[in-house]
Amino acid sequence: MAHDFSRAPTGPQRIVCLTEETTEWLYLLGQEARIVGISGYTVRPRRAREEKPKVSAFLSAKIDKILALEPDCVFGFSDLQADIASALIRAGVQVTVFNQRSVAQILDMLYQVAAMVGQAEQGQAWISRTQARLREIAEAGRALPRRPGMYFEEWDDPCISGIRWVSELMGIAGGDDCFPELAAMPLGKDRIIGEPQRIVERAPDIVVGSWCGKKFRPERVAARPGWQDVPAVRDGEMHEIKSADILQPGPAALTDGVEQLHRIVLDWSARHG
Repeated sequence: MAHDFSRAPTGPQRIVCLTEETTEWLYLLGQEARIVGISGYTVRPRRAREEKPKVSAFLSAKIDKILALEPDCVFGFSDLQADIASALIRAGVQVTVFNQRSVAQILDMLYQVAAMVGQAEQGQAWISRTQARLREIAEAGRALPRRPGMYFEEWDDPCISGIRWVSELMGIAGGDDCFPELAAMPLGKDRIIGEPQRIVERAPDIVVGSWCGKKFRPERVAARPGWQDVPAVRDGEMHEIKSADILQPGPAALTDGVEQLHRIVLDWSARHG
C-alpha cells in the first residue's frame, strides 16, 4: 500500500477535552468542530454544553463513552486526572495532560494547543493581546496609593486559599495575596489553612470567595468566630467570582477573572485608598 507522505499534517481531528479550559480555547480559535466530547462542568462557552457530549467529571470519566467517540487526542489537566489518562493510554488513545499552575504556564499551554490544531499564529495573536492587557492592569495596580491585602478562598470547610495563578492574578490586579506561601503549593490539600484564626491574623482588606462550583456565602464568612474585626468583614468587602471565571487555568482566568479582580481592587481603592 502506497503512503502519501506529501499530505500536510492537520493535527487531531477528534478531540475530547476533560476540563473546561481547552474547550473554551478551541472555541476561541474557531476549532470547535474538532471537539467530540467535553467535561460535564463546562460552562464556557455556554453553547458547548448544548453541542457536545459530556463524557467526564473532573476526577472521573466514562471511559467506554470516550472510546466510542474514537478520539485521536484527549486533553487532560494535572495529576488529578492521571488515572483517567492511564486508562485511556492503555486503550490506545493519545492523551496530552497539561499541568499549568502559573500565568506563564497557562500561556504556554494555550500556545501548545493552538499549534497542535494548526492555529499557532492566531493563538499567538490572542496571547499577545492578552499579555498587553495584563501589563495595562498591572501598571494601573502599581499606581494605586495603597495595595489591599487579599484573601482568596477556594473552599470554606476546610478553608483553602488560592492556587498559584490566582495569587499571581491578584498581584497583577493590584492586590497582595495574604497567603503567598500557600499559593506555591500545587495541591489543594497543601493549601488548607488549618486554623481559621490565621486568616484573622493576616487581616485581609478584601475577601474573594470562589467555592468550586457552589455559591459563596459572605454572611457565613462574616459569622465566623473572631472575624467581626477583620477589615474585609467590617467594611463589607467580600466578593464572589464564579469558579468558571477564575479557577479554570485557561482563557477565562486571564480575561474575565483578572478583570473582575481588578474592578474589586479599584472599587476598594476608591473607598479606602
